[in-house]
Amino acid sequence: MMKSRSDEEEYWNASKFKAFTFDDEDDDLRESKSAFESLAQLPDEDERDHVEEVSWSGEPVGSISRSVRETAASGRRTEGEAAFPARVDADLAKVNSGYSLSSLFKGRRGASVATLADVSGDRSGRTVAPEIRRPKSEKEDLVGDWSPQDAVNRMRQGKPVPLERFRCLQDKLRLLDRSVDAQDGNVITAVLIFLKKSLSKEVLFGELASRPTALRHLFAYLSESGDDALLADLYRALGRVEDAAVTRSHATTKYTLLHYKEHLSITDEKKKRDFLKSCLSLQFSPEDQVQLQDQVSLLERQMLIEATDRQAELGGKAEIFQKFPRRASILHMPLVTTLYYCCFYHYGQPEVRSARPRSSRVRGKVPTCRSCAGPQGSFSSPQNLRNSFKISEKQFFVTALSARAKQKSWRDVDALFAGRSWLGFTRKKSPLAFQVVVDILHRNSAPVHVLQEYVGLVDDADARMALAHKHKCHDLVINTYRDFKDRRLLLGYRGKVEAGSAAERKIDELLDGSQIRWKN
Repeated sequence: MMKSRSDEEEYWNASKFKAFTFDDEDDDLRESKSAFESLAQLPDEDERDHVEEVSWSGEPVGSISRSVRETAASGRRTEGEAAFPARVDADLAKVNSGYSLSSLFKGRRGASVATLADVSGDRSGRTVAPEIRRPKSEKEDLVGDWSPQDAVNRMRQGKPVPLERFRCLQDKLRLLDRSVDAQDGNVITAVLIFLKKSLSKEVLFGELASRPTALRHLFAYLSESGDDALLADLYRALGRVEDAAVTRSHATTKYTLLHYKEHLSITDEKKKRDFLKSCLSLQFSPEDQVQLQDQVSLLERQMLIEATDRQAELGGKAEIFQKFPRRASILHMPLVTTLYYCCFYHYGQPEVRSARPRSSRVRGKVPTCRSCAGPQGSFSSPQNLRNSFKISEKQFFVTALSARAKQKSWRDVDALFAGRSWLGFTRKKSPLAFQVVVDILHRNSAPVHVLQEYVGLVDDADARMALAHKHKCHDLVINTYRDFKDRRLLLGYRGKVEAGSAAERKIDELLDGSQIRWKN
């Protein structure tokens, strides 16, 4: 029985079921529609075939290295890190996943953009950079067929060029010739590095013999990179035997010096001595051999002095070690420091001429001596040290002066300046200028009467007076003004000395006396 139109409308309006219309959207349908509409913004499958998806690092999306780095970097991104470049497309920036949008519909039914983590099974909440598209034309450009000239042009433009495509010798040589014609040193060097890896030495050297420009660039590259062995082979192949010998010698010397430099990291004195002795067999020059032998001898001498002085210091028998305790060991110290040490603690040690010191390991005993006296103790004598290592007179004088002034031994200081003229008169002489002597004595807190004696030996009158004023050598200044018969300067200097001092009384006596005829 056919129902009328009014009855059908009444049925549908009264029933709990409703007819399907596109105007009435429930929640699930609204999500599906939203996801479907988002597909309109994606390229179709045909368009995707012409592009290659890459990450922000420039690698294909499916590469293993990118997946490993993304996995290792998951969960480590901080809030302040920049996740995307500034030029990302606005539509792509809305997508917060490295998965393609087609994967939205590969999960369970009803999955949407909001539930992408549920679809993929990844609940860590990581954020992966979106995919960008690189034109396929660029990829095709890398696999195109280039001539040597095209490769050189691309290299000059800073574009990547896989030189391995030039396999035959003729193509490699044409590539080298085109780079030389371009007059670009960077390109020439890059091609030479490629030829160095892909050609044998004989072929490469033979071809470069007729190409002087490329040959000069190879010389410069090998020299700067430190490939001395190949550089020597190149010289020899070109018939330059002397240059090859020099290069070989330079390489040997460099190895020798690098091996010798290892002694700086050795702290044990016995191991260091043995290592230095082993270095004597290396190919040092005769002058360097002498220096190395002196270094071994100095270390053995220091070991002997250190063992003796440590025993004397611990035993409390040597007064000088109680008065001036040692601050550091003498081991591994330079020659000048060793000389200063001997001048400070063993200045009165007499020189005994004997052979160089033998190692303390001889006969398994540590050499001992009483207060560093006798043949063994002579190795701590400053004069013995000076003669053994040929220390210059000026160096010895400066070191001894500083050491004795530091110990306030002014009698020893005066003895350093003792000398006689050719007439037999005693006078003070010094290998240093007396201004320098005064400065050394002042740094070691020499008293005024000591300073005054050496200030008076300064030759230049203006410098002598300046030093006398600086170090308050009153007698020297007063006597100088008296000799000049300058009453005005003497009166002016009277106001600079202490009231009631001996200097003030001396000035008053000179001013009150009638023996001097003042000029002002």
